Amino acid sequence: MQNEKQAVARNSMIASGLLALGKFVAGIFTGSIGLISEGIHSFTDFIATSITWWAVRVSDKPADDDHHFGHGKVENLAAMFEVLLLVAAAGWIIYEAVNSLMGEAHQIVAAPVVIAVLLISIVIDYLRVKALNRVAKATDSAALEADALHFFSDMLSSGVVLLGMVFVLFGFARADALAALVVACFILFAALKLGKRSFDSLIDTAPAGTREDIATLLHNFPAVLAVENIRLRNAGATLFIEVSVGVCRTLPLERITALKQNIAARLVQQFGNAEVRVIAIPQARSDEDIATRIRILAANHGAVVQNLSLQQLSDHMAIGMDLLVPANASVEQAHDIASTVEDALRQALGDNSEIETHLEPQTPDWLTSQDIPTDELAKIQQVLTVSAEQEGLVQDIHDIRARETTQGVIVNFHCRVLPSLSISAAHQAVDRIERQLRVQFPAISRVVGHVEPL
Repeated sequence: MQNEKQAVARNSMIASGLLALGKFVAGIFTGSIGLISEGIHSFTDFIATSITWWAVRVSDKPADDDHHFGHGKVENLAAMFEVLLLVAAAGWIIYEAVNSLMGEAHQIVAAPVVIAVLLISIVIDYLRVKALNRVAKATDSAALEADALHFFSDMLSSGVVLLGMVFVLFGFARADALAALVVACFILFAALKLGKRSFDSLIDTAPAGTREDIATLLHNFPAVLAVENIRLRNAGATLFIEVSVGVCRTLPLERITALKQNIAARLVQQFGNAEVRVIAIPQARSDEDIATRIRILAANHGAVVQNLSLQQLSDHMAIGMDLLVPANASVEQAHDIASTVEDALRQALGDNSEIETHLEPQTPDWLTSQDIPTDELAKIQQVLTVSAEQEGLVQDIHDIRARETTQGVIVNFHCRVLPSLSISAAHQAVDRIERQLRVQFPAISRVVGHVEPL
C-alpha cells in the first residue's frame, strides 16, 4: 500500500508538469489570461505534487530514535507549503485579471485551441482526483487527500475558464479576465481549507467529534468506572490516541491488562490507522464494602488481612483481624507494619475507630513437604472418625492427607454433611473436629477440612 501511495503521487506530479507546460504554451499562443493563469496554477500544482511525492516517501518511514511518533508531520508541512504556493498564485492571477479589466480588452486568438486544452485538462484532473481519492481513503493519507481536493478545485476552475472562452467566442472579450478572477477565488478557497486542516494537525488540534465518539465507546465497557481523560493528535495519516480510564481497584492485573488490550483493539478497529495507549487508574467503587476497603488498605502496606470481624457500636466502629506479615520480620518490624495499617484505617474510617490486630507470620508461597509415615496417618484418621461420630453433624471422613513441612504438619481431609445444613453450622462443626485433632497431635500446625453435601 505504501508503494501505491508513492506511485499515485509520482503520477500526479508528472501529469501536473505536462499540464502546466501545455497550458502555458497554449495561453501564450492564444493570448488568454485565463489559460495563462491556469498554466500558473498547474505549475504550482507541479511543485506541490513534487513536494507531496517527497513527503509521502518520508512520512512512510517508521518511528526511529529521533522521531518517536514517526514522520507523519512531514505530510502536514508539505501541505502548508502548498498553501503558500496557492496563495501566491492566486495573488498574481488577481493582479493580472484586474489590470486586464481596468485596461483595454485583451485580444484572444484561436479560442477553440484554448477550449480544447481546457477540456483535456478537465479530463486529466478528473482521472487524478479519482485515483488520489481512492488511495487516500485506503491509506488515510492527509497529503494525498489534500492533492485530490486541490485537483478537484483545478477541475472546477478549468470549467470556469472554459465558460469564459465560450463567452469570448460570442464577443465578450472581458469574460476571460472575469474567469481568471473566479479561478483565483477557487484557489484561495482551496488554500484556506487545506491550510486550516494542516495547521490544526501541526498544533495537535483534536479531530472534531472524535473525542465524543471515543468516550461513547469507552462507556460501553462495563469494567470502566469513569473516563478520566482523552488526548488526541494527528501525525500525517496516523491518529495517536491516549485514554485514561478508571477501573475497580480490586480487579486482578490480568483482567486490567485484558481490558486495556480490548479497548485498544476496539479503537483501532473504529479509527483505522491509529496508535493507542490506554492508562488504567484504580478507583474505589461507589458500592465498595468496608471489608474490601480494609483488605486493600492493608495490601497497599504489604500485609494480608484474615479473619476480619466488624462491630458497629453506637458512636464508633470496632475492627478485629489477623494481620499476616512476612515471617522473617522482627517483632519491631511487624509492629511497625501493624501501626501503619491501623493509622491508614483510622484516616479512612474515622479517628475513633477501635482497631485490634493479631499478628500472624505469612508462610512462604511454597513449602517443602513429605508424607508422614503410614502408621501416623492411620492414627490421625482414627481420631478424625471418632470426633466426627461424637459431633453428629459430620459424616464420611475421607481423602485424608497429612504432610510434614517446615511450618509443622498440615492435614487435609474431606467430609460430608446434610445438604440443607447452613454453611455456618457446618463450619463450626468442622472447626470443633479440627481443634480436637490438634489437641491430640500438637505437631499439627494446620488442618483444612473440605465440606461436601451428602
